[in-house]
Amino acid sequence: MPISPNQGSTGGGFAATLTGTGLTGATTVRFGSKAATITATSPTSVSVIAPSGAGVVDATVTTPAGTSTPVPFYYVLPPVILDVSPSSGPLAGGGTVTVTGRNLTTATSVLFGDTAVVPTVLSDSALTAVGPAHAEGAVSLVVVAQGGTDTASGTFAFVDTPTVTGFSPLTGLPAGGTLVDLTGTGLATTTGVTFGAVPAAFAVLSDNRVAAVAPSQSPGAVSISLTTTGGSATAPGTFLYLL
Repeated sequence: MPISPNQGSTGGGFAATLTGTGLTGATTVRFGSKAATITATSPTSVSVIAPSGAGVVDATVTTPAGTSTPVPFYYVLPPVILDVSPSSGPLAGGGTVTVTGRNLTTATSVLFGDTAVVPTVLSDSALTAVGPAHAEGAVSLVVVAQGGTDTASGTFAFVDTPTVTGFSPLTGLPAGGTLVDLTGTGLATTTGVTFGAVPAAFAVLSDNRVAAVAPSQSPGAVSISLTTTGGSATAPGTFLYLL
């Protein structure tokens, strides 16, 4: 006699259905020693609201003709979110978000505000989800699993594509080490700065300023590009490595 679903939250309160034959007049459904609330019956099925429980228990149906052969039901712990990285993503969606925590194996969806996406479960302690397209602003992030739900302690922000309007100074030595001040908008979530194809050390000063240390390069002109969780932008003009 199958039961669907065959696992649920330790807190109970979820719907489950047992199917089989000879179920007419079902009077009691038990999950282990606890009785479930019967909501509907037919000769081939019994629908219930499951009680709370823990571990693996036997689910049985009792009718005037007797009690069914038990089937296993698995109580699972609710998910726990410990970290969300990154905590922001592009308005257009498509950014991969990693959630770490506990009891994530049975996760079925991740809610970004009211928008649900199907996660990729990596292990009991980690999953990834691809952020959806969304209007600019902060939303809650919730993991929904067979064991229940959990909401991240902070919000997830949808951020616009950055702009880089300028930088100073315009030149530096091939040995690198020049401190370059980049200005623009939407720079608070900067994740990388490159001079040509070479990554540079950087520090976010504000949503409008990022300081970067020019890496060593051969003499010549290179572009400066900046990447945030909202996208990428290239500064106007070029940075010149002097002879």
